[in-house]
Amino acid sequence: MGRTTFDFEGETVIVTGGSSGIGREIALAFGRAGATVLNADIHATSKDAGAETPTHEAIEDEGGTAEFVETDVSDPDALAAVVKRAEEFGGVDVMVNNAGVFMRDGMLDVSIDDFEFIHDVNTKGVFCGCQAAGRAMKARGEGGVIINTASISSTHAQKEQVPYDSTKGAIRMITRGAALEFAEHDVRVNAVAPGHIATEFGAGAERKEESVAAGELTKPIPLDRPGYPEDIAPAVLFLASEQAGYVTGETMYVDGGWQIF
Repeated sequence: MGRTTFDFEGETVIVTGGSSGIGREIALAFGRAGATVLNADIHATSKDAGAETPTHEAIEDEGGTAEFVETDVSDPDALAAVVKRAEEFGGVDVMVNNAGVFMRDGMLDVSIDDFEFIHDVNTKGVFCGCQAAGRAMKARGEGGVIINTASISSTHAQKEQVPYDSTKGAIRMITRGAALEFAEHDVRVNAVAPGHIATEFGAGAERKEESVAAGELTKPIPLDRPGYPEDIAPAVLFLASEQAGYVTGETMYVDGGWQIF
């Protein structure tokens, strides 16, 4: 099969939650494609096994340009600040709203505090990230791309995941609404919806692989394996590229076929 390469030379990309997991791989992929990458995360250190080098340093070690900007995505001012920081590199061209948290609890057991916390990070973080980037892109007048990390949970309920599922459903609709409103400013907005991905996020990489192999999921994955961050990053780069120039308001499922039945 063929292989696609992307060129983001001269562009500035913000990745929220870029220190670990899917976000780290997205940031590294943009760095390899020539972009200046701002990792907007609450911690510079990675949760990933074997990833001792912070994301921005790893990009620089490979000859790229990157910076860590401490960012709490539940704080709109923090998101506005990282978008402002991007102006030092010419302004944000691509905003990847990826940061998120996960929790599992029964509908009758989840606390209001936990419900509000996950929505502060996942839902408000994406909404305010879209808002901050959209304002900057509109003001600059050169267009741009916003990509949000949704999930198979955006449209499919999973047991004991109402708080999480509700955030991801909201992200799908934020994506569609923002795409509709930002189109006149030549700003495209799309989402990537990962399936069961083997990262330290959620159940953890090793446990995710074991659960797939043991058939413990609510239904099988047609491609018969979990996904990996390396499966998600190319989808994000495609949506950010000129090849997807006529794509907006869409949610791209990268789930091994999990959601098709």
